[in-house]
Parts: sequence; C-alpha cells; structure tokens
Amino acid sequence: MANKKFSHYQPRNFSDKVALIFTKMLRLFADFFFKKRYGHRAVILETVAAVPGMVAGMLNHLKSLRKMQEGRGWIKILLDEAENERMHLMTFINIAKPSAFERFLVIFVQGVFFNLYFFMYLISPRTCHRIVGYFEEQAIISYTEYLEEIDSGNIENIAAPKIAIDYWNLSKFAKLRDVIVAVRNDEMGHRDVNHEFVSIIDNEVAKKDIIGGKELKTK
Repeated sequence: MANKKFSHYQPRNFSDKVALIFTKMLRLFADFFFKKRYGHRAVILETVAAVPGMVAGMLNHLKSLRKMQEGRGWIKILLDEAENERMHLMTFINIAKPSAFERFLVIFVQGVFFNLYFFMYLISPRTCHRIVGYFEEQAIISYTEYLEEIDSGNIENIAAPKIAIDYWNLSKFAKLRDVIVAVRNDEMGHRDVNHEFVSIIDNEVAKKDIIGGKELKTK
C-alpha cells in the first residue's frame, strides 16, 4: 500500500502464508470476543504481543551462548520490544480495568501462546518473525479504529493515565487519544523490525546456498 502507516507485506511463500493465516485466526478470536471494546481488546492483544520478543530474545541469547558467537544485535532489540509491549499492557490495564474473566483469559492466552510460540521459534524463527510482523499490522489497524471511535465521540477521550505520561513523556494534559497514537507508533516500529528480520534470515540462507553451490562445483 502507498501509505506506509498501513503497509502490508504480501506473503511470498508457504512460511508467509502460514504466518498470515495464524494471524487472521487470532484476529477472528479478538473480533468475536471484544468487537468494538478496544480498550479490553488491547489488554488481550498486548498480552500476546509481549510474548514473542521475550521468547525470541531468550532463544537467541541461549544460541549465542552455545555457539559462542555474537547474537547479530537482535537480543537487546527483542527484549526491548517485549518490555515495550508489557508497558502497553500496563497502560491499558489502567484504562480498561479488565474484569476477573478477562484477567483469567490473559493467564490462559499467555500460557497457551508462550508454549506454542516457543516451539514454533525452535522450528522456524523466520515464520515467527513474520507472524509478529503481521500481528503488528493488525494492531495498527485496531488502534486506528480505536482512534476513529474516539474522534467520533463513541469512546470518551479520557485523561491519559500517569503510567503512560511517564513512559512516553507526554504532556500532563495528555488524553487517551495521545496514548493510542504513541502505542500505534510503537507497533509500526515493531512491524518493520520483524519483517526486516525475515529479510535478513532470507539473505543469510541465500548466501549459504550460493557458498554451498560454489563448494559443490569445486569438488
């Protein structure tokens, strides 16, 4: 798409298609349970979104230790991403005030998704980073819809919680809309980083194939 804010990475192979289908399934789950209750939707979305960076960061950290090699600079980026998503969750907990059922849902979703993502990352880091890229694309759409509901007056533009003002260094007069814009900007960055990680992985595989082909010719 021409607008970078809503740029979508078209699936190019089976791995990408799996990632996109997986993401759409989670989107259907969110739409079914929360519809236009965007604050409550954000609580669940950020619970899921905070997992990949921690899992991928941990596994890349352990890989770096095993191989006694640098971690390509990814580890800190991934852990920072996880912390950023956690702060999104802490912010929306203050805004949405999740019910007891929603708090239970958070525990359940985290338990299932952590283990699923852990094993998926062991099998295919590429697919997992593409999944996160697609997650973030959907998050950007959801937060844009959230902004539209605020602008139309359907959702009250309440004062921003102190945790958000402190974290994003917002004005003390900041409103919910300012928070949503800040969160959406974060998600755009995460989208681009994870899609770029896929490109890096693809380039590394291509280089190995070229080197392997040259070695075969010399034998």
